[in-house]
Amino acid sequence: MVILIGGNSRTGKTLMAQKLMERHAIPCMSVDHIKMGLYRGLGEEKYNPEQNDVILAENLWPVIKGIIMTAIENKQKLILEGCYILPHMVNDFTCEYLKDIFSVFIGFSENYIRRHYDDKIITFQSVIEHRGKDRLPSMENQIIKHKEFANMCYSEDVSYFQIDDDYEREMEVAYQFVEKEINRLNTKE
Repeated sequence: MVILIGGNSRTGKTLMAQKLMERHAIPCMSVDHIKMGLYRGLGEEKYNPEQNDVILAENLWPVIKGIIMTAIENKQKLILEGCYILPHMVNDFTCEYLKDIFSVFIGFSENYIRRHYDDKIITFQSVIEHRGKDRLPSMENQIIKHKEFANMCYSEDVSYFQIDDDYEREMEVAYQFVEKEINRLNTKE
């Protein structure tokens, strides 16, 4: 079983992955770690981590896809999380692999970003991993990115959970979905 958690930065993907790892003893891997491993291992001349997020996602996808396929072939459980997992990538597998994969994508509504940019999004951005304050995205940039991402999710018909008002309550719906999928796949084994 492979669980993919995607969404824009600062939505709680890493926190969700951490909680699921602790609750279910499923290994977790951050796509950011893969990105930085490639950069530090290959150097900037072969791999540039400062590229546009979509370009980075497409460049990382063959590696991520290979990890997913290997985990499924070895009958291992794995959680992969990161903003470089894009909605269309979920459909890049044959049925043989898809039966052991499920995804959850998280985003914020414009309303949520406008009301909670400083007090929640920025305040809680380092709850699991440290993020510097030197590269904060603007509120307007976040609104644009979240609208684009939501549209990608809807067009690919993937499981998308948009936070509009109460983060904890609305994320609980996403957690319930994940628990149901974990139970479904565990029952299948």
